[in-house]
Amino acid sequence: MLEIPRKVAFYTLGCKLNFTETAALMRQCSERGFLCVPFGEPADYVVINTCSVTHTADKKSRQAIAKAIKTGGKIIVTGCYAQLRPEEFTTVKNIVLITGMAGKEKIIDYLYFLEKGEIKEGTMMHSSIPDTFFPAHSLHERTRAFLKVQDGCDYHCAYCTVPLARGKSRNPFIRELVDRVKEIAAHGLKEIVLTGVNTGDFGKTTGETFYELLQQLIKVDGIERYRISSIEPELLTEQIVVLVAETDRIAHHFHLPLQSGSNRILALMQRRYNKELYASRIHMIKKYLPYASVGADVIVGFPGETDKDFQETFEFVKKEDISYLHVFPYSERPGTKAASMPDKVPYAEKEARAEELLKLSVQKKKAFYLKNEGRMEKVIFEKKYHKGKMIGFTSNYIEVESPFNNAFIGEIIPVKLIGVRENGLMEADITGITGDV
Repeated sequence: MLEIPRKVAFYTLGCKLNFTETAALMRQCSERGFLCVPFGEPADYVVINTCSVTHTADKKSRQAIAKAIKTGGKIIVTGCYAQLRPEEFTTVKNIVLITGMAGKEKIIDYLYFLEKGEIKEGTMMHSSIPDTFFPAHSLHERTRAFLKVQDGCDYHCAYCTVPLARGKSRNPFIRELVDRVKEIAAHGLKEIVLTGVNTGDFGKTTGETFYELLQQLIKVDGIERYRISSIEPELLTEQIVVLVAETDRIAHHFHLPLQSGSNRILALMQRRYNKELYASRIHMIKKYLPYASVGADVIVGFPGETDKDFQETFEFVKKEDISYLHVFPYSERPGTKAASMPDKVPYAEKEARAEELLKLSVQKKKAFYLKNEGRMEKVIFEKKYHKGKMIGFTSNYIEVESPFNNAFIGEIIPVKLIGVRENGLMEADITGITGDV
C-alpha cells in the first residue's frame, strides 16, 4: 500500500470488452491503495484504454490523450492502438508508459514500479501479441455486469486488426467463470452480459463449448438473466437456440454480425458464411423464439462493393426478420488485407449507403416493436431518469419507459408493452405491481 494514495483516472474507448477490462483494473486500483477519480479531474496518473477498430477510434484515442495532458497527470496508454502502433506515442508529452494488450492486466503493478522509480518514464512494454487470459468483469453498474468469457480471434477477416492486437482465441475454464458469476450475484446484480472478441468460439483452449458454459451459468442462483453480447452466425447452433427457448434466464436476443448481404463481398471479406447460412440462422431463431430480437452489424463501402452489391445487402436486410442494424462505413486499417485491395469506394458514397441502411434500421426496429405490442415481457429498469420516466430493456431487447419508481430500479418487473412513443421507445404498463418490490 502507498503511504500517500495516488489519484488515478481511467478513460476507455471501444468495445464492451475494453470497458470490462477497465472495470477490473479500477477494482485492482482501489484494492491496492490508489484512489480512482473521474476522468478530467486532476490525477497523478491517467490510464487511457485505447481502441483502433476504425480511424475514428484512433482519432478519439488521440483526443482523449490530449485532454488527459491538460490535467497534468502522467499518462499510461494501453489497448489495441497501443498494441498495434506504440511508436506513435513515444514522443507525446506526459506519456510515461506504453503497454500493449499483453501488459494491460499488469498496469497496477506498473503504477507501483513507476512510483518507486523501478520503471523509467517513457518505457514501452509488452508489445508482443498476448497469449494469456486477463480475467475481467464489471460491478459498477446497478443493473447489470459484464463478464469476459473469451478473448482473441482465430479468424482473419480482411478488414480486421483484432487478431493482430488481441492474439489467438482463448478462454478460462467454465468452473472459473462460474465462480465469477457467484461473486457478481453476491453483489445483487440481476443481469450479466457475456462478452468476448468471438464469444461463440469459447472453449477452444479448454475443450469445452459455449453451449456447456450456458448450461452451467443458468444453474447459479441469484442471476435472473444472461445476455449474449454477439455471436458469429456459423457458431450459433440449434442446441444453443433451443436452450435459450427452454429457459427464461437467457435473453431472447441474438446479435449476429452480417457485414454484407452480398456473397461476393462476404468472400472478399473472408467471412466464414454466406447470406444463405445467415438467413438460415434467423429462421432457426424465429422457429423457436418468434418474438426474439435479431440484431446485425453491416459494413458499407468495403473495397470493390458496387451499387449492385450494396443493393443486394439492402434487399437482404429488408426481406429478412432482422430487428435492428449497427452500420459502419468501411475504415481502412493498416496491416489488413483489405487495405491493399483495389476499387476503393469514395467517402461520400460510403456515407450515403450508411444513411440508407440506418433509415431502414429505424423502420425495422419500429416494426419489431409494433409486433410486440400487447405482449407481456419482463424488464430490468435502469437508473435513467428523463422527464419523470425510467428506462429499461426487455429480454428481447426492446427499450421501454415507464413512470419513475425508485423501488423498481435493478429489479425484474413484469410489464405490458402498450405502444411505441414518438421518441422510439415502447411504453411499459406496470400491471398488478404497487409499492416496494
